[in-house]
Amino acid sequence: MPKTTDWNLVILSRMVTHPHPDRSGITVNCALITVSDTRQPETDLSGQLIKELILSAGHAVGEYSIVKDEPIEIRTQLELLAQRPDVDAVIFNGGTGIAPRDTTYDAIENLLEKLLPGFGELFRWLSYQEIGSRALASRAVAGVYQSKLVFSIPGSTAAVKLAVEKLILPELVHLVTQLRP
Repeated sequence: MPKTTDWNLVILSRMVTHPHPDRSGITVNCALITVSDTRQPETDLSGQLIKELILSAGHAVGEYSIVKDEPIEIRTQLELLAQRPDVDAVIFNGGTGIAPRDTTYDAIENLLEKLLPGFGELFRWLSYQEIGSRALASRAVAGVYQSKLVFSIPGSTAAVKLAVEKLILPELVHLVTQLRP
């Protein structure tokens, strides 16, 4: 006999329907930004994983960089990317906890013109299924800034895999299409 939470997942999986299908053949141009004081491109496993998942799904990665966990650097990076016509979505990873050096959320949350609160809520709910109550410390957030879709997720590879596979990729085309004129 399945546990109650197992039945909830069965019921939810049956309820998940898409009211209108995504248009096929759309490639979303992504920018990937790792926020870290210590990572280099060769040690950035989470950034590499995001890139691999995005490319495997048929989308493009037009920008990849690592920035220090400094609010001004993070904000500047987002502001610069928002000006680029070849960028549809920006995915930040790292700096979403509550440690003194975790400033990604603080740097971008106030810039977001429209929040997608469901993203953070669903990420924490899914994360709770994997790591328990520690999920409450995540400040994953998503929204829109200057017509660009913006995601900010934790920097662990497990969190990246969860967020990209379960939330970002299934809705990326739909959300970006909503933002296009």
